[in-house]
Amino acid sequence: MTPRLIVMSNRVNVPTARDEGAAGGLAMALTSALREYKGIWFGWSGQTSERFTGQVQLDRINGVTSATVDLQTDDYEEYYAGYANRTLWPLFHYRVDLVDYDRDFDTGYRRVNRRLARTVDPFIEPDDLIWVHDYHMIPIAAELKALGRRNAMGFFLHVPWPPRQLFVTLPNHRQLAEALFAYDLIGFQTHEWLEAFIDYVVHDAGAVLGENGTITCFGRTVRAAAYPIGIDAQEFTAMAESEAGRTAHDMLVSSARDRKLIIGADRLDYSKGIEARFAAYEALLEAHEDLHRQVVCVQIAPPSREDVNTYQRIRETLDSLAGRINGRFSDVDWTPMRYVNRGYSRQALAGFFRASRVGLVTPLRDGMNLVAKEYVAAQDPEDPGVLILSRFAGASEQLGDALLVNPFSTDDLADAMQRALTMPLAERKRRNSAMRAVIDRENVAWWRDRFVTDLTALRDATHA
Repeated sequence: MTPRLIVMSNRVNVPTARDEGAAGGLAMALTSALREYKGIWFGWSGQTSERFTGQVQLDRINGVTSATVDLQTDDYEEYYAGYANRTLWPLFHYRVDLVDYDRDFDTGYRRVNRRLARTVDPFIEPDDLIWVHDYHMIPIAAELKALGRRNAMGFFLHVPWPPRQLFVTLPNHRQLAEALFAYDLIGFQTHEWLEAFIDYVVHDAGAVLGENGTITCFGRTVRAAAYPIGIDAQEFTAMAESEAGRTAHDMLVSSARDRKLIIGADRLDYSKGIEARFAAYEALLEAHEDLHRQVVCVQIAPPSREDVNTYQRIRETLDSLAGRINGRFSDVDWTPMRYVNRGYSRQALAGFFRASRVGLVTPLRDGMNLVAKEYVAAQDPEDPGVLILSRFAGASEQLGDALLVNPFSTDDLADAMQRALTMPLAERKRRNSAMRAVIDRENVAWWRDRFVTDLTALRDATHA
C-alpha cells in the first residue's frame, strides 16, 4: 500500500489550478509528491499574531491538503527573520561575514520548532512517512520523538551544507548536527554537500561510516545520500509553447529589435551572484565594441526578504550598477541593460528563456538552482540558447554540457558570454540535447520517488 506522506516545510505554497504558472520549483515538487502519496503539507501560514495559539487552518487545494499555523510576532523575528535568514542562510552559503550570531535567535528557532512539532503531532498517524524540508526545521524530528512519535522521518536540505571549517563557527553547531540524527534518512542536493556533512560529523563528532551510506553518531545510525532535485521538464517546455509563453517570447523579441538576448532570472539575493554578473557584462561591452547595439541583457530580480538590511543594500548596489552600465554604453535607440524588480509567471519566464540566446545562472553558491534546468527545458531544440552555469551551483553536477564558469572571475564570466553569443548552431544543439536528456531522465518524479522509496525501505527494515 502506498504510504501516506506528511510534508513539513517553513512555508506552505500549494499552487491552485489558476496560479500554478507562478509557483516555484519547490512548491511544484512537493505538490507532485503529495498528489502521488496523499497526506498533508504542514507549515507556517506566513501570518503573525500577538500570541501563538496553535490553531491550524486546513485547506484542500488542487488535490492537496494543507495545514498551516500562524506564528507569534516574536517567533517570526527570532526564528525566521533571525536564525533562519540572518544566521543559517548566510552560513550555509559560505557568507560567514554576514552571519548574525545572536543567542535569542537560537532560542527562538528551537522554541518555534517545538511549537510546530506539538501542533502537527495530532495529525500524524502511526504508519505515516514524515518528510521535513530545509534548514528552518532541522530540530522537528527530535521534537516529535520527544512527543513519542516513532514514524520513519526523512530530512532534505535544499541549500548547500557548508565546509567543516565554516560550520564550526556556528555556536552550538554540534547540537544542530545532532538534531539531524533524529531522522532516519538525510538527503542533500549534491555529493559535494553530502561529503561536507560527512567530513564534519567524522572529524568533529566522531561518526563511524557504514555500508550503503549509513552513519553512526550521537548514539544513532542514519542513512545519508545525495538526491538532486529535478523539474517536470515536459511541463516547462509546454509552458514555453503555450499561448502565454509565446506571447512573452514575441514581446521580448520585438522589444529587442532582433538583438541577441542575455537573460538572468533570480530572487534578489546575495548568493545569486547578480552583482558579479553585472560587472562581467560591463566588461564584455568594454572589450567587444562590435557587440554594441547587438546585444541586450535582461535581469529579472524580484525582491526577497525586504525586511533584512543586507537585501536592501543589494538592491541599492544593483540599481547603481545597472544605471552605470546604461549611462556608459546606451544610445538613443539602444539600452544595453534591462533590470527589472518584479516577478513573472512561469509561462512568461519560459517564453523569455526561449527568446534568449544566453541564459545566466551564476550563483556564488547554490543548493541546486532549478532555473538552470528550466532554461534548458524552455529551449527550441532546433535553435537553442546557451546556458552559462556557475560551477558552484548544485546543478553543475548534472549539467556538465553548460558553459561552466567561476562567477568570482569577471574575465571568466565575460569570456563565457562572448563565447555563448558566437557559438555555432551545431554546438548549441549538441549541448542542449545532452542536458535535455539529463533533465528528462532525472526529473522531479525521479527525485521524489527515490527519496520516498528509500525512506519506506528504512521504515520497513525497522519494522521487520
